[in-house]
Amino acid sequence: MLDYQTSTKVVDMQLRLIKLTKQHYNQLAEMIDEWELDQQLNNTNRSPWAIFKNDYHNFDHYLANLDYLHPTETHVPSSTFFLWDEQNNKLLGAVNIRHYLNDYLLQYAGHIGDGIRPTERNKGYGTEMVRLALDECKKLGISKVLMVCDKDNVASAKTIIKNGGVLQNEFVDDNGKVQQRYWINLDK
Repeated sequence: MLDYQTSTKVVDMQLRLIKLTKQHYNQLAEMIDEWELDQQLNNTNRSPWAIFKNDYHNFDHYLANLDYLHPTETHVPSSTFFLWDEQNNKLLGAVNIRHYLNDYLLQYAGHIGDGIRPTERNKGYGTEMVRLALDECKKLGISKVLMVCDKDNVASAKTIIKNGGVLQNEFVDDNGKVQQRYWINLDK
């Protein structure tokens, strides 16, 4: 079992969203390996999916395929950012921002997919990462952001609500899990 610290909170941290470069290979490898071990041991989810869709060992390919630049039949343009802790030279999590919604995203996934690496959860990083992601959404001209999470993912729901999320509805997905759909108005 991975060791989780839950008492530390985000205080005076130098956190920012970054785009990965070749200099981040070791930090990414450490984070992905930790996350995949947690998924194997604890059956946790793979959010954001964008950081798991390709093998980081082929780093040039990984970097080139993090974002969708052009819409396809199944994908909208998206941008993937990583939460960077400047003080500790460490990747804490990742967020994928879909530039607009297609029918599937409107129902099931929303504008933002996000996740914090297992050993850094419950420290307030998710709330800060979503706040920074909402700033990126504003830059893209998105005025109303949809976020979707499993109802049993209380930490994710709290993160969304702390960033202004208002529950619109709940639905049962194809796997029988209850999902919650939240809207965040950025025009305020």
